[in-house]
Amino acid sequence: MSDNLKDASRRRLLQTGAVIGAGLGAPSLLLPRAAWAADHPAIGTWPAGSSGSAVYAGAAVPLTGPYAAQGADELKGMQLAVEHINSGHPLIKAISPKTSKGILGKEFKLVYADSAAKPNQAVQVQQRFISENKIIMMTGSTSSAVAVALNKLAQREKVLYLSAISGSNDTTGKDCVRYGFRQCFYGQTAAAAIGPVLVKKFGKNRKAAFMTPDYTYGHTVTASVNDYLSKNAGWQMVTNQVSPLGTQDFSQYLTNITNSGAEFLINVNWGRDAVLSIQQAKQFGILPKATLVVPYQVPFLSKEVGAEIMEGVYAATDFWWTLEDKYPLSKMFVEAFQAKYGYRPEWGAENGYVSFAHWARMVEETGSFYTPDVIKTYEKGETIPSLVGDVHYRPEDHQCVRPVIIVRGKKPADMKNKEDYWDVLEVVPGAPLMQAPDAFGCKLGDYT
Repeated sequence: MSDNLKDASRRRLLQTGAVIGAGLGAPSLLLPRAAWAADHPAIGTWPAGSSGSAVYAGAAVPLTGPYAAQGADELKGMQLAVEHINSGHPLIKAISPKTSKGILGKEFKLVYADSAAKPNQAVQVQQRFISENKIIMMTGSTSSAVAVALNKLAQREKVLYLSAISGSNDTTGKDCVRYGFRQCFYGQTAAAAIGPVLVKKFGKNRKAAFMTPDYTYGHTVTASVNDYLSKNAGWQMVTNQVSPLGTQDFSQYLTNITNSGAEFLINVNWGRDAVLSIQQAKQFGILPKATLVVPYQVPFLSKEVGAEIMEGVYAATDFWWTLEDKYPLSKMFVEAFQAKYGYRPEWGAENGYVSFAHWARMVEETGSFYTPDVIKTYEKGETIPSLVGDVHYRPEDHQCVRPVIIVRGKKPADMKNKEDYWDVLEVVPGAPLMQAPDAFGCKLGDYT
């Protein structure tokens, strides 16, 4: 046989092998993946959830109730990420370079339903998605009570959970799980970021009233902020008014604050509860007599409360759109989001988008949808891009180490456009803000 015929024969053999491998669901011989987990036993929704031409994520987000506006914004960020992952958008590729036209060659789809910020409803939604859609990742919370409940479901069902918005220390603290990860900031980091700003601006030995929603988010954020201010500057909590989620009338709580002698109103309420409590504090005459502080800023707060009330108010947040002037990836995101939805994104959208982009990167780097291996890729703690600079995930508690953004409400006359509510004062690096990995009682649990 001539050398040319031998070469042609070899080429036909290699081509035939590649086609057979593709037909069996194996990776291309020309583009081998590190691990396709073929030797692992079934776990969670694997391998059923990744055996077809598409893979699914399930989101339980509040589309009704006190956190509805924030849930809708968060969902839009997730949906934009899905679109970008499937199209191989340059922004996704900047965060997850191996992502091109889906994940590991499969179309990525999102199913979602209303959680109403209720833990039981969120769990039922995700259980249905696990059963009917064989989701390989679940997300959505906005309420930390939901995040904690879905953490437990994720660990039991062995399905990866990205908590989306959740401000409680407990989410990656005492209620952490091996199958759960969080990208956004939380009570401890908010307190450690905004505390020095308040002390520098307003000094020591001040009197503060707190307004706290009665669940894990509220209690842990209030505790963190109070601990910082009392231990580092001698601030005194003169009253802590704890109210149920979904409160409409805050008059009894505001009456107690009026009689407390507070110089500051530190409002930890969130969503619609924050809007109503701040508006009613203004009506009661507490504002501006007392200085308002929002240690865990609510998306859309200035838009819903009014810029004139929020002028000069200090807040900690996850993201603000004017960071596009500092971070090129942020600019790409803001422009893409505004073009699609007609407004500039709030931090719920940023959080949903980045969480999905990071997950896509981890799956691509793993070369498999096998969840224990994806978790181990997160746990390498490698530095990766985000919309606010480089970040990484701590292997000990699965918390993203990321900056906290300190903002101050703008005077209405100084707003350059209808969404220019906040001045970014500082981007505070995340690592120095965080507690030791075991300080809040995190014990991750098993992979299998």
